Amino acid sequence: MVELGDIVRGEGAQYLQTHSVARVQRKALRDIAQCRTAALGWTPAICDDCEDEYRLLSSCGNRSCPLCGGETRTKWIEAREQELLPVPYLQIVFSVPRVLYVLAQYCPKAFYDAVMRAAGQTVIDVGRSELRIQLGCYVQFHTWTQTMLEYLHAHCAVPAGGFSEDGGRWVPFEPQDLPVKALRKRFGTLLCRAVENAAREGKFESLPPKVRIEQLLARARARRWKVYAKPPFGGPEGLIQYLARYMYRVAITNERIESYENHQVTFWCRKSACGDEETLCTLDGQVFLERFLMHVPPKGFVRSRSYGFLGNRDHKKKSERAFELIGQARKPPSRAPFKPLRLCPACTSRRGIRKTHFAPGPDVDPQLDLPLRPPPIEPIAA
Repeated sequence: MVELGDIVRGEGAQYLQTHSVARVQRKALRDIAQCRTAALGWTPAICDDCEDEYRLLSSCGNRSCPLCGGETRTKWIEAREQELLPVPYLQIVFSVPRVLYVLAQYCPKAFYDAVMRAAGQTVIDVGRSELRIQLGCYVQFHTWTQTMLEYLHAHCAVPAGGFSEDGGRWVPFEPQDLPVKALRKRFGTLLCRAVENAAREGKFESLPPKVRIEQLLARARARRWKVYAKPPFGGPEGLIQYLARYMYRVAITNERIESYENHQVTFWCRKSACGDEETLCTLDGQVFLERFLMHVPPKGFVRSRSYGFLGNRDHKKKSERAFELIGQARKPPSRAPFKPLRLCPACTSRRGIRKTHFAPGPDVDPQLDLPLRPPPIEPIAA
């Protein structure tokens, strides 16, 4: 089975020689190349099936690595499912105009933060102005399509109800009661305002001189902003599962990679965002790495946040109050706490598991040792 690490080891050295790479992207390449290999060492583990001891190769822990994050993702799902209110939920998607993508190219963290704050505040503001209730929402930021092209958008999970203005009642609403037109207008206003404020604070100083924020915002304001708001497929639990696939996964998973031969990468992708029909896509190895690195999040960026009465401030108290007003007590977890499955390579093969996060991969030699910092540029003699 071909893995992303195989492609990084095969294409990484050449890519670094021909492309400018940020420090966080360079670190992602190095970690992915070494993940589950002898370079990171190993720890003894006991197989849950045969109870034999085997060597569990260490994971890199990088959040851009498709081999890591499985346990964390499962625990995140359990925590969010316990917090789900016994009401319908609404899924809102805010898409960023492509004219503003250049801000993400040069100043990703500042721009991503502005998008997430604008999306969360839009839900709160429209709920207050249109429905006269205090809403809450989870916001998660996504950057990729099935073919790893750039698509900046924020997903919001919104309970179909909120606190009354005095906080004494729970007020439900129907999904169509939250007007998309108002969401679209408010999101555009807040995002443009956030970009202007960030520019005044010097957060966009890395932009090249030819990029003028005033011109970008003028072009963005003249466009029709895209906002999607409908009940999620599969109910609230399905929405949590959907968000979890992006919370602790990367632009492409190993399961989607079909082959890597002659510097060509072939992988599976859906033909449309809403359809299940899949097709094969083939890219040059260097183009594949370029697309993948576009989606490595900047250092310190938090991809999932909460706003309104679901925000971190007094979250537990407000959540308990919501359950009380809705009239249903908090239910105990319906399943046992998550326990990772540890399998040796032999038991993994016997079970017919194609890929498991917990079984070690084969030794890879040679390792790709990438320094975190690029080499200094030597001065050119006059």
